[in-house]
Amino acid sequence: MAKRIQAFAAFWYDFLIGDDWLVAAGVAVSLGLTYWVSQTAVPAWWLMPVFLLLILPVSLWRGTRRG
Repeated sequence: MAKRIQAFAAFWYDFLIGDDWLVAAGVAVSLGLTYWVSQTAVPAWWLMPVFLLLILPVSLWRGTRRG
């Protein structure tokens, strides 16, 4: 039973974190900030595209640098 739990945890870690923990952290922070802004009177629809424009080039740069 312990091996199944360990395999289940390893799957979710690999699925969520994957190759680059920095991207996963950036997505988590951007989702949190978008939620926080959505609780105010400011429209929050524009935050995720902005965060995407910030996170994607960093991810691509780090990925090509490793290769």
